[in-house]
Amino acid sequence: MTEIPRGRSETHDIDRHLLRYVVDLPHPMGHVWHAVASPEGLARWLGATDALEPRLGGRVTLCGPDGAEYVDGRVTAWDPEYVAEYTLDPPHPDRAARAGPTAHAADIADTADPPHGRIRFHLEPGRTDAAGSAVLRFTAEVRGTSEDRIDRLADWHAHLERLAEALDDAAEGGAGARVAGVRETGVREAGVREPGVRRRELREAYARDEALWPVWEP
Repeated sequence: MTEIPRGRSETHDIDRHLLRYVVDLPHPMGHVWHAVASPEGLARWLGATDALEPRLGGRVTLCGPDGAEYVDGRVTAWDPEYVAEYTLDPPHPDRAARAGPTAHAADIADTADPPHGRIRFHLEPGRTDAAGSAVLRFTAEVRGTSEDRIDRLADWHAHLERLAEALDDAAEGGAGARVAGVRETGVREAGVREPGVRRRELREAYARDEALWPVWEP
């Protein structure tokens, strides 16, 4: 699977954090765009999309990992094939769950709340080969404490790992087999760590990065 490099962060105004990741993906830009800017693509690694109007100012609604929470927002930047930016409100736990292609709650129960704030996917052509490739520059702007910032770094790293996994799976002919990183059978492949365990590993790695002598061991 594609390795996700460590995310970086900047803090402004005490509690406003900007998270940055740069990921080289060995997949054509069109495939990556579909994964980050369509309901079907987002459902395979992030969560069900109850609404996504593909235009500037369009409405977007993402489902939380347990299917019971929804986050509403707007499309705040839209350049087809290149830039998709969503500005999302905090989740609404009182909203009733609705049917949709969500992940199995037991598999990702240890992940944090659904993402909120501003998230931006910026695609660039990668080092061209026969099949094509893309560079994803992902940013997320969130508010919270320093601990919240570490949580979000780990959360988005885990999400991007699931994105890479979904793209790999689609390239191997399993385009419809995964929903947010879980196969339809509910059986996890041998050697693949459970998402909750992986998220805790990432959280510990990002916390170590805060130490005086950090050692990054993802």
